[in-house]
Parts: sequence; C-alpha cells; structure tokens
Amino acid sequence: MIADTLAGYRVLEKSHPPTYYFPPSHVAMDLLHKASGTSLCEYKGIAEYLSVCDGERISERAAWSYSQPTEPFTAIAGYIAFYPSRVEACFVGERKVVAQQGDFYGGWITSDIRGPFKGGPGTWGW
Repeated sequence: MIADTLAGYRVLEKSHPPTYYFPPSHVAMDLLHKASGTSLCEYKGIAEYLSVCDGERISERAAWSYSQPTEPFTAIAGYIAFYPSRVEACFVGERKVVAQQGDFYGGWITSDIRGPFKGGPGTWGW
C-alpha cells in the first residue's frame, strides 16, 4: 500500500475525471523519490514528479505534487497525486479505478463516473 486516506482532496477540472490528492502524512513517502522534469498546469501551476520504488520495482514519474500551487489550489500544496496507469491498482472506496486515456491527466475513472473525457485520440483540442 502506497497511500490511503479519508483526508485527501478530489479535484475536478473541465472534461476530466477526478484526480485525488493525498496528504503526505498518509503516503509511504519512503517509497517515493524525486523524478526529473516538471510540467505546467494552467490552473494549478508547476508540477514536480515522483517515482515509486518498492525495492524491487520502479515506476517512473508515477506521482506528482505542487509545492507552490496557484492561489485557488493552495489546499493541495505538497499533497501527492498518482497516475492510476503507473501503479498496480487504485481504489475509491471499494470501486476499482480505470486510468484516464492518454496518460497525461491522471484522472481516476470509477464505475459511477461518465465521460467523455479528454486524453483519448482526437480529444486534445477540446
């Protein structure tokens, strides 16, 4: 188990399934290591990446965090989000998560979330 919380944030953006941000105190931080590169979200600011390593396996850039997010998102500063496609499994309660197509946005799709969503072929210009 890498992370488990009831104290995280569920963030919604246009044309995206939700992304979940976990407080660092609810994450096995010893399994996360700073990864190269950053990216810019027009809403939240500059994201920094983390790789997950359990001693046997490594998943590069499997997580990200905003150390200094923009004003509307200051509540998630330092919180950790995970790409469901880059870890073994993610769950929201008992519902297993399906990764958002395209592996860019990191949305968590469960059986009660309906699209269409950005990320798949032909959706980048929405």
